[in-house]
Amino acid sequence: MQCRARPPCLTNVTLGRGTDLSDGNLVFQEGTDVVVAQITVAPGGSSGWHSHPGGARIVIRQGDLTVNRSIGSQCQSTRYTAGQAFIERPGEVDDVVNTGTTPYVLLVTFPRVPQGSSARIDQPDPGTCPSL
Repeated sequence: MQCRARPPCLTNVTLGRGTDLSDGNLVFQEGTDVVVAQITVAPGGSSGWHSHPGGARIVIRQGDLTVNRSIGSQCQSTRYTAGQAFIERPGEVDDVVNTGTTPYVLLVTFPRVPQGSSARIDQPDPGTCPSL
């Protein structure tokens, strides 16, 4: 007998869920990689300045964080908490800081990553957020 896509043959475990607070979307593209990662950062730590070639869709599984975005000569800071979701647009330069008292845990999908390449590109400090 062949098993069909229903219990006990199929198990579906939700790893995270978040209410999207972003204005916009990310497009997937045939022939590119889709990378899925869990990212954990300790209290007081940060991601460092970075960008993503195809952007990122982030669900906050645990913790509190502040996303600092360098937009032109301005710094835009947005706070997020567990149960929320947001996007980082392709090429956008961000630093995600753990502003909570526990590690933050993110579940991230990176669409449109060039095949075999990194989903993350380290960036120099743009100097737009002087308090960091």
